[in-house]
Amino acid sequence: MSLSMVLFKSMEQEQVMGAKKVWESVKYYAVRCAKCSKWRLIPTKEKYEEIRARIGEELFLCETAREWRPDISCEDEADVKQDDNFLWAMDRPRIPQTPPGWQRILRIRAEGGKKFADVYYVAPSNKRFRSMVELSRYIDEHPEYQGVSLSQFSFQSPVPLDEKYVAKRQACSSTRDSTGALEAKTSEVEAHAQN
Repeated sequence: MSLSMVLFKSMEQEQVMGAKKVWESVKYYAVRCAKCSKWRLIPTKEKYEEIRARIGEELFLCETAREWRPDISCEDEADVKQDDNFLWAMDRPRIPQTPPGWQRILRIRAEGGKKFADVYYVAPSNKRFRSMVELSRYIDEHPEYQGVSLSQFSFQSPVPLDEKYVAKRQACSSTRDSTGALEAKTSEVEAHAQN
């Protein structure tokens, strides 16, 4: 199973949905090939979410990108290299694909915060949600969303791959190493981030 799903982040992008502005921190989405370990840019957020939701059952390979780049292979150069031009973060595995008409929005917080990013969901009505409690209440009160299940949402924040984004307080599932950097004990994703 490949857990090398990555969000490629920049703080400069704005997204407009209807009359309401919803700020999105993610500028590019990239996934690492399970065979050659090269990063491949994903053309849309929707395609990225589709790949991310299936990553437990289906490895991402360069050949997968032939859907939007017919001649791509592991022999080609990487689309992008991890460097200081962007802030990189790894999405957690098994986050479900956002229901049709809804948006999953990620907003990066300032360096050194307790949390790397905030996760919001935006309903087709442009109503924004910051928690599962808000979302549950809204779905219960709006019968037009009866087919939408809470299992289709996740407010888990991505894992930063930049040492500058270290939490101020120690999380209960974390420990500090000798340099003071935060290390997650339970996240499979961080183990793959170091590869």
